[in-house]
Order: sequence, then C-alpha cells, then structure tokens
Amino acid sequence: MLSEFELISRYFTPPSRHTVLAGGDDAALVAVTAGMELVVSTDMLVAGRHFLENADPYGVGYKCLAVNLSDIGAMGARPRWVTLSIALPHADESWIEPFSRGFLDLAREHDVDLIGGDTTRGPLTVCVQILGEVPAGEALRRDGAIPGDEVWVSGTLGDAAIALAHLRGELKLQTGESDYMLGRLDRPSARVALGQALRSMANSAIDISDGLVADIGHIAERSQVHIVLNWDAIPLSNTGQRLRNQPLIRDCALTGGDDYELGFTAARERHDALLALSSALGILLTPIGRVEAGGGVTVLDALAKPIVLKRSGFDHFR
Repeated sequence: MLSEFELISRYFTPPSRHTVLAGGDDAALVAVTAGMELVVSTDMLVAGRHFLENADPYGVGYKCLAVNLSDIGAMGARPRWVTLSIALPHADESWIEPFSRGFLDLAREHDVDLIGGDTTRGPLTVCVQILGEVPAGEALRRDGAIPGDEVWVSGTLGDAAIALAHLRGELKLQTGESDYMLGRLDRPSARVALGQALRSMANSAIDISDGLVADIGHIAERSQVHIVLNWDAIPLSNTGQRLRNQPLIRDCALTGGDDYELGFTAARERHDALLALSSALGILLTPIGRVEAGGGVTVLDALAKPIVLKRSGFDHFR
C-alpha cells in the first residue's frame, strides 16, 4: 500500500514549465506576467454526485480538469497553474494511475502546471483550483450583456445529459451512438481557445455547466436584462436531432447541464465575424436568441409561445 507521500511523488509530481517553485515547500511560487490579471476558479467533484462510482478513472481525471478549464475559457483567460486535492477511500494504484494520466494528459495539452494540492483518506472527492491570466481589463464577464445583443452558444447541447439518461435506463441509444454521447459526458471539450478569441467580440460569457437556461439566467441577472431563447435554434447532435420530439431531450438540452460549452452575447454587428471565427476554429457557433430590456429568461417554441420548464437547471441542494 502506498504512503501519502509516495502516492504524490509517483503520480502527481509532473515537471513544471512556467512555475517558480511547484513543489517541495509549504506552498508554490508563481510569477504573474506583467500587465495580466489573475483568474481563479475552484470546482469540487464528488463520486455519486458528479460522476458515477464505477466511472472510468481516466475519464474522471480528465473531466476534473476540463470543467475547471471551461471556467477559465469563459473568462477569456489563458490557464497557467492548477492545484489538485483528492480524498481516496484507498490508495488503489489501479485507479490512481489512470486518473492521474487523464488529468495530466489534459494539463499538458493546455500547458498547465500542477503546482500542489493535498491527499487524504475519505469518500472519493476531487477538488481542483485553477489559476489563469488575462490582460488587465479584458476578462469576459457575465454583466456585460446589452439589449440588442444576439445570444450564441458553442457546440451542441444536451449530449452529456442524454448520455446520463441512457446510463440510468431512461432512454435507449442506438448502437454506435452511446460511445460518442458517453465521451461528451466523460471528456467534455474545454473551449479555452474560443474564450480567448471572444475577448474582442463578446459582451458577456459563461460556461454551460448547470444547464443552458440556468446559466444564461446568470447573465440575465448580472446584466439586468431579459434574454429570449428559441428552442428551434438550439444546436443538437445527430442523436439529439433524432430524438428531438421527446420531452426528455428538450429537458436535456435546456436544463440538463454538464455541457461545458460557452454561452455568450455579442452585438449583431459581430454576427458575420462570429461565423468566420466558427469556421477558423472548427467549432460550431450558433445564434440562439436575443437580449432585451427587462429581466429573466424566456424560451419560445416554434410558434413563439413560452415553454414552461419544470426546472431551469442543476442545483446541488434541490
């Protein structure tokens, strides 16, 4: 059985690339680039709540970092450093090794240094803190939406929630569909490059983690505006399109969560430039609504009638 310090040394002490001191002392030392502001975000993922108890450990490690990278992307920032704290029921190397590979593979892809953290015995829980940099005064925020803006979203929505519904037996995916949808659940795409490109184009932004309506609602609340979304404009994957007429699919796309796409608003004059950006980055960008004076979020059906939703998104305490 590994000791705590053997576990850290073997699996969680990768070489650092842009850190003054990454490990070996009581704290890490980092140097923030001149002219930059520090962007900080933290997420905690709990087995049985954020991922299934028997989930692939590589995917768990990957997702634990991806959801934090998504927050950095939503701010238009560049990720730089990350800390990882993990509670483990047992020091099981058959789980820890693929978990660390998933986490560190994605860290290398985004040039992020793992600079510290903590380990303890307990129910499987992962807590990640990520730090990034953004030019001073240029961070994307939730409070910048302006009446007249278009509302956009990246990628397709509802895939992760559809995958979870499949695992729960609430719907049946066809052969060949499940692998793609489960990949969207376990290994979400962090839209970091998109977020940085949007700094000069978007007025507000957020990552879609708790459900489209709930998260766009945060922009509406912080910007003190009314946001209208069109259900028929919501981008769905091929599987989502096939099942589109099922009420469950609408709930997955509008309120399901775990998408980790970016929702943002931009002036109508940016429409063509955003389509060009979509082509340049190879990321689907879709206009799905508009910003008006007022407050709250309304979703309209094909007849422009409001859709009544049972909930707006995921809430840990409801």
